Amino acid sequence: MTAGSETERAVAALVAWMESLRDEGRREGLARFGIRNDRAFGIPVPVLRQKARDWRGRHDVALALWHTGWHEARILAGMMADPRQLTPQQMDAWVEAFDSWDLCDQCCGNLFWRTSFVREAIGRYVADGREYVRRTGFVLMAALAVHDRTVTADEAAGWLRLVARYADDDRNFVKKAVNWALRQIGKRGPDFREMALNVAERLAASDVRSARWIGRDAVRELSSPRTVARMRDGRV
Repeated sequence: MTAGSETERAVAALVAWMESLRDEGRREGLARFGIRNDRAFGIPVPVLRQKARDWRGRHDVALALWHTGWHEARILAGMMADPRQLTPQQMDAWVEAFDSWDLCDQCCGNLFWRTSFVREAIGRYVADGREYVRRTGFVLMAALAVHDRTVTADEAAGWLRLVARYADDDRNFVKKAVNWALRQIGKRGPDFREMALNVAERLAASDVRSARWIGRDAVRELSSPRTVARMRDGRV
C-alpha cells in the first residue's frame, strides 16, 4: 500500500466517522452562532478533540482532511497537524479559507501559535482587510499572550499599538478578537496590565463606537478585583 493510498483511506475513514455522528439539530443550531453549516456535521468540539488524540502528528492526514472542505474535518485537521511540519504557505492558505470564527479560533489555539513563524504573520494578518484574516492576527496575539511565556513587554507593546490602530473596525468578529487580545495581554502580569489598561482607557473614551466598546469591556475585566487577585496569586 502506498503512502498516498494510506492517507486517502485514513481520511475516508475519518469522514465516515464524522458522517456517522451527524446531528441535524446541532448542525442547524450552528447558524445561530454565526457559523456556516452548509458543510457541517454538527459534532461538538470535545468529541473531535478526543478523536484527534489518536491521530496527532499525522500531518499528511491533517492536510488531506482540510481539503475535504467539511467544517469539522478542518477543525480536526488543526488539532492533528504538526506545527513543525506546517509551512508558512500552508498556514496562509488555511487562514485565507477561514469562513467562521470557531474554525479560526480552533486553528490558532491548537496549531498556529506553536509554529516558529507565527510572529512574522501577525502583522500581515491584522493589516489584511478580510474579516477572518484580521481576526486571525488578533486571536494569535491572545493565544501567545496566554501560552507563550517568552512574550516580552516590548513585543506586547507592539501588539497594543495594533490593538489601538484597528479598534475602529466595527465588524463583530474583528472587534471581539481585538478585545480578546487586549484583555489577554493585560492579564500576563502587572507591567502588562498597566500597559493594556492605558490603551483600554484611551479606547473607552473614544468617539468611535467599536473602540469604545473594546476599551470599556477591557477596563472592566482588567480592573475587576477577581482579575487583580488572580494576577497577584499568579493564577492568570
